[in-house]
Amino acid sequence: MYANCIAAGQLTWSERPDPVPNVKQVLIEVRAAGVNAADVLQVRGNYPAPPGSPDDIPGMELAGVVKAVGSEVRRFNVGDRVMALVGGGAHAELVVADEGTVLEMPRGLDFIEAAGFPEVFTTAWDAMFDQGGLRPGERVLVTGAAGGVGTAAVQLAAAAGASVVASCRSEDRLADLIALGAEEAHLPEAALERGPFDLILELVGGDGVAAGLAHLDIRGRISVIGLGAGRSTQLDLSQLMARRARIFGSTLRARPLAEKEMVMAGVRRHVVPLLAAGRLRVPVAATYPLELARDAYQRLSDGGKFGKIILTS
Repeated sequence: MYANCIAAGQLTWSERPDPVPNVKQVLIEVRAAGVNAADVLQVRGNYPAPPGSPDDIPGMELAGVVKAVGSEVRRFNVGDRVMALVGGGAHAELVVADEGTVLEMPRGLDFIEAAGFPEVFTTAWDAMFDQGGLRPGERVLVTGAAGGVGTAAVQLAAAAGASVVASCRSEDRLADLIALGAEEAHLPEAALERGPFDLILELVGGDGVAAGLAHLDIRGRISVIGLGAGRSTQLDLSQLMARRARIFGSTLRARPLAEKEMVMAGVRRHVVPLLAAGRLRVPVAATYPLELARDAYQRLSDGGKFGKIILTS
């Protein structure tokens, strides 16, 4: 197979041996793959792949066709159309994925949109529902909402019956966020003033965490899953105490397989049916041929996009 391989901090389109699935894995022919910030960081040497994933081929989400299955795989057969979350290796012609992290593609969904679904919707679901305990009627702020996880979070929160305020730094994107289901969309400072919030999904990090704390309701929560604005901030702990608030954070990629499979099981039960019913969509900002992944990575790094960057084969 050919793959986008990391060499001296750059991507090169190179030949590699075909991956071979173990007894519990699925071999997938990649038709499309999503590009995420973690991929860019991995190329730069700042985000190594977890154990068991290729350390020189990035890519964490994909859609494609099953080419082979391990002897203990029960849910999939050769020829099935699937989408999958992997620790790495998706930016290649072939990839292996553990059965528990593979999802059936809803009928009528194309590979491009399916490829942008697994990582961002799983991340948003885990942060808001599994960890954040989001309930119908609660008020949610999604920061950095124009990116992949942000657009997923806005839709999921709205579908769950929450009142959603979305923020981003581009006025041109505010109407797009309303179209996804946000009740309100504002620039960051104005969005905070629309609190108090029961849950803030913090996709930007840095001082946004401290700013959000001042706009939480009693027993409010802040879920931190992005660090684009920085890894540190100064908190007023008296505000944390007075609101009986919680601040927590997580990453998905490095978790043990069993934990990933538990999250994916929730996505399979609760989120994929919404996608199949047309209640969720994957906004796509741009597509690039798989062999031009370097250009796609640059587009992601440039910022200012709405939705996902997708590689296609």
